Amino acid sequence: MTQPSILITGCSSGIGLATALQLKQRGYRVFAAARKAQDVTTLQTQGLESIQLDVNDTASMKQALDTILTLTGGTLDALFNNAGYLQAGAIEDLTRDAERAQFETNVFGPMELIRLVLPIMRKQGHGRIIQNSSILGVITLPYYGAYNASKFALEGFSNTLRQELRGTNIYVSIINPGPIKSQLRSNAYQRYKNTLAQQPSLHTEIYTRMEQVYFTPGEADTHLMLKPDAVAKKVIHALESKRPRAHYYIGLPAQTLAFVKRLLPDRALDWILNKIR
Repeated sequence: MTQPSILITGCSSGIGLATALQLKQRGYRVFAAARKAQDVTTLQTQGLESIQLDVNDTASMKQALDTILTLTGGTLDALFNNAGYLQAGAIEDLTRDAERAQFETNVFGPMELIRLVLPIMRKQGHGRIIQNSSILGVITLPYYGAYNASKFALEGFSNTLRQELRGTNIYVSIINPGPIKSQLRSNAYQRYKNTLAQQPSLHTEIYTRMEQVYFTPGEADTHLMLKPDAVAKKVIHALESKRPRAHYYIGLPAQTLAFVKRLLPDRALDWILNKIR
């Protein structure tokens, strides 16, 4: 059998790195992409074929794909759109630039990369596209409005893409993790400190609590967090199943909230979500 190939974005740490390493051990030819050159070098020292790719830069994406196609002889079996970040803050405190930046990375970058990859997959007659969304693409939590909106948008275009690709042997799956041990929160905290922490706000009291609870979770919170390997396991299923699922809800919190959303009216769900934020 030909060694299956996959491009994974956002591999510098966390879910991307764990998935890249597991798939390499499983026999895949993994192209582990990262935005920073130093991260590419680090990934290469771990035995991965790593390339520089910035989902906010069209030229960078095209160059990365050209490199991959040269190495594989013109094929790419799968894409895992994993790169993304979380912009915290009340909606009334966020600037348009902050919201635009959130969508550029979490939505428009994956959309464009898919458009670049689809002709390859159509030509070869098969492919798997896997999107790393979040349980916050299914339910919303207050003070994560930009992130919520970006993940809802990711869900919307991914569902549409799945419908449009029906019968093509190109499958689209959406990963919906709950709390995962990764750099997402620490990176979000750094972004928060550089932006919202520097300005007055009606929500200062909430932000202080976020600093104490969300950005620096205690033992009770981390107990609910799964390792990134839990996501990698679902990615493997989405890659290898004859009938991959449309959605993979990962972890008890994600599974519970997705189920509760189908049962409760919006006001009841809002009451619950305000208790757990």
